[in-house]
Amino acid sequence: MPDHVLALAAGFALDLLIGDPEWFPHPVRLIGKFIGWMEKKLRAGGGNLRVSAVFLAGCTVLSTMAVTALLLWALSLLGRWPLFIGMAGIDWLGLSARNLSDEAWGVEAALAEGLAAGRRRVARIVGRDTGSLSEREIVCATVETVAENTTDGVISPMLYACLGGPVLLMGFKAASTLDSMVGYLDPRYRDIGWASARLDDLLNYLPARLCAMLICAAAALSGLDQRNAFRIVKRDHANHLSPNCAWSESAAAGALGIRLGGTHLYFGKPVEKPAIGDETRPPEIEDIRRTVRLMLTASILMLCLLLATAWVL
Repeated sequence: MPDHVLALAAGFALDLLIGDPEWFPHPVRLIGKFIGWMEKKLRAGGGNLRVSAVFLAGCTVLSTMAVTALLLWALSLLGRWPLFIGMAGIDWLGLSARNLSDEAWGVEAALAEGLAAGRRRVARIVGRDTGSLSEREIVCATVETVAENTTDGVISPMLYACLGGPVLLMGFKAASTLDSMVGYLDPRYRDIGWASARLDDLLNYLPARLCAMLICAAAALSGLDQRNAFRIVKRDHANHLSPNCAWSESAAAGALGIRLGGTHLYFGKPVEKPAIGDETRPPEIEDIRRTVRLMLTASILMLCLLLATAWVL
């Protein structure tokens, strides 16, 4: 089995054990600083922002991959084991299963303290206004976030790490960071961020659909409703502005038997999102823990799938 696939397994284990310590200089923060610096330079240049958008996306992704490749090359000069440890370390930093779990459990714990604490805590992981959210809305927001980020925080990075090692993984992380920083439809970012948004959509296209199937399988292993999960995926996978987000969200909604979506406030303005799932019962706090279990199980299934494929090939 290739070393980079074994390194992915090691990195996944490290992610589950350690997560993303806030004190650690995470490479995504460095990528974010580079994006912010590039954006200012391109805006100050006064050129066509639609063209600059392509340069911003291409330069960020290629630079990130080049730096990663250079680091791995330097480690390879020291021998196989330093290279393996370096690959595993990069894979660890590129995965977010533990971080997603910790943030979701943090919301659950905060809700136990009271509604105000829950609102403050969920604001860490969602972009919507949280000051007036009900307990039901906080639970749904957390479920949506965990389900959506199962794709771009775990499944996609694992797939690209298996296909192209840490270099391709970090290229994906750069594209994902671009989308989270400039890939918006509002007037400020529509022109400078369109290429980043389209690139992120492209890179997550296959993983999003695979993630939905993995969550359906995880539902079966978690004692949830896998048949309803698959039914809701078939029916509601397109109920989102993004071509990818509703796949994992609909799988989670179907497995739990709850409805996601609806009207949310963003910067004081209501935004209507299509409904995903059927409200066969009202959402409850325990749904947060169930969604985390779905995410972790789907992630382990993905790793087993990749290891088995690499073993056969």
